Amino acid sequence: MLLGHIRHLRGVAKLSLVITRPLLQSQPFADHDFRTKMSHSSLGPIDLAGMRKPYKSDREAFLESDLVSGNPLQQFSDWMRMAASTDGIGEANAMTLATSTRDGFPSARVVLLKGFDESGFKFYSNYESRKGRELSENPRACLVFYWEILSRSVRIQGTVEQLSKDDSTEYFHSRPRGSQIGACISHQSTPIENRQVLIDRENHLKEKYKDTESVIPKPDYWGGYRVVPESIEFWQGQSTRIHDRILFRKSRIGEKVDGKLLHQGEGDWVYERLSP
Repeated sequence: MLLGHIRHLRGVAKLSLVITRPLLQSQPFADHDFRTKMSHSSLGPIDLAGMRKPYKSDREAFLESDLVSGNPLQQFSDWMRMAASTDGIGEANAMTLATSTRDGFPSARVVLLKGFDESGFKFYSNYESRKGRELSENPRACLVFYWEILSRSVRIQGTVEQLSKDDSTEYFHSRPRGSQIGACISHQSTPIENRQVLIDRENHLKEKYKDTESVIPKPDYWGGYRVVPESIEFWQGQSTRIHDRILFRKSRIGEKVDGKLLHQGEGDWVYERLSP
C-alpha cells in the first residue's frame, strides 16, 4: 500500500510538471525574471524614522553677513561654483523641476540646468512631454537643487517661457550626436511596447546620419525653457534642525524695507530670513 502511495505521488509530480511548465513558458520572460528576483529580495522593514545625520554646526551658520551680494543670482553663482568643485557631487546642475496642471495637480522630475543669467535659469526638454504639456497650460514652475555634502539647497520659483528656436538649435547641435539622436527617437512620456522599439529607431538614424559631417535636424517638438525667477531661497541645514533660510523675492508695491524683517537687495530684490 505504501509503495502504491509513492507511485501515486510520483504520478502527481509528473502530471504537475506537464501542467505547470507550459504555463510558466507562456509568461513573458521579463515577468518570470521579475518574480524570481522578488523571491530572493528582502522585504524586511527599513528604519526610516531612525535615519538621521548631522548637518552644519552653530559655528557654520549661514548669516546675512555671509551673503556675497544683494543679487540672488550672484549668490546662486557662488553656491553653484562651490558645488561644482566639490568632490562627491557628480552633477551639481541636477535639479528637481516641479510643474502642475491648470487645476493644480503637481508632478516633478530631475533635469539638468544648462545655463543661467540675470534673465533666468535654462533647461531643455521635449515640448510634448508631460512637463511640456503642463508648462503649456500653466507656465509656472519650481526648481530645487540639493547638495547633500554641503548641506545646502536652493529653491527657485517663477514663470516659464520657451527659448528662441535659434537658442534651442544652437544648444541641440552642441550635444553629442548620440544625445541628438536620442531626442529625435523619443516621443517623451508616451507608452511604447518595449526598449527594442527605441533601439530600432536609434539604429535607423545612426545609419541615416552615419556621415559625421551630416547635420541632424532638431525636432520641432524639442527645445529650451527659461524659468524667470520671482523668488530664490537659500537653505543651509543645521544639526539642531534650526536651519538657515534666506529668501530673496521681488518687492511688492507699497511694502516698506525696515532693515529688521525685510532688507533691501539689489534692484527690486528684497530678502528676509524665514523660520525653519
